[in-house]
Amino acid sequence: MPLLFVEIDNCFESAQVLAAKIDKYMRFGQRKVKDVDGKERPVWRTRWWVPDGRHGDRSHPPLLLVFNRIGPRNPNTVIAQLAELTERHWKGTAYEGGFHMYEGELPIVVTGMKQLQEHGPAGAVIRRFGRPQNQTLLEAIGNPCREAHDARKQAEYAARQREHQEELRRIAAEHRAEREARRPVVCAGCGTRFTDERWKAIEPAG
Repeated sequence: MPLLFVEIDNCFESAQVLAAKIDKYMRFGQRKVKDVDGKERPVWRTRWWVPDGRHGDRSHPPLLLVFNRIGPRNPNTVIAQLAELTERHWKGTAYEGGFHMYEGELPIVVTGMKQLQEHGPAGAVIRRFGRPQNQTLLEAIGNPCREAHDARKQAEYAARQREHQEELRRIAAEHRAEREARRPVVCAGCGTRFTDERWKAIEPAG
């Protein structure tokens, strides 16, 4: 399980109060200190180890909001308001190819306590702000659209490489056929039959 922060909300707090909490998470994620090697790093990275992430897509630790419907507030209404109030923290940058990158952003994912209890984090019951459909937890805090885009690009590159190698083999075969067509069977002077080795030796001299 990757590093993430968890907030349990019993539906008593307003979207504005929750947004203020998320502001604090964002400020914490942005805080930096000098590490033991003298290099400046985010404070949270000095306390917890996580992979460095891919270039251009290194976000702060995700925040999971779990709504436990005890209080009077409707979580669906709160979630919609909260997404709007905190958009500046989680909205990624769109790229051609249909994916976003989230450098320096705070991924926010939400679910209900009942759904989480019934299906667990491997169930498609997690909604990430900015995405239209529910996903599993790992999908929601990850970037499957970019991974799919990169996989397509790698497959296209591999296909081009195969085509290039096939073209090189075709050209080499044509050159071999041309050499064979020019090669005499026997020497005109002495009548000795040409071997492949002898022909290769004299061919450059004509």
